[in-house]
Amino acid sequence: MTVKSLGTYDFPSRSRQELYGDDQLVHVWFKDNPWFCAAACFRAPKAMTWGDFWSQLVIPFAEEDPDFDPAAARTWALHGESIAPRDDQTLEELGVVHKDVLATVLA
Repeated sequence: MTVKSLGTYDFPSRSRQELYGDDQLVHVWFKDNPWFCAAACFRAPKAMTWGDFWSQLVIPFAEEDPDFDPAAARTWALHGESIAPRDDQTLEELGVVHKDVLATVLA
């Protein structure tokens, strides 16, 4: 679809990395989950461990789904590649960068 512009768009993004310091925006997409129609966005420090990210940010959000089981086996993907995050790994060590999408499905 073509877009007809009235002028040039020359504005810096209001969600660019430099505005977040040591934090970043991380999206979590529960694929094939009818309760969540889109990825959720979390602000998290790059140095946050996976265990803390999962327990402090994602679980409280995901518990809104009455069928959510935090202990259920899941497969994870980042940049289209499968990952197996360990609780002691930081988001940075996992390769997660600003505005990345972590996709998950029940195993």
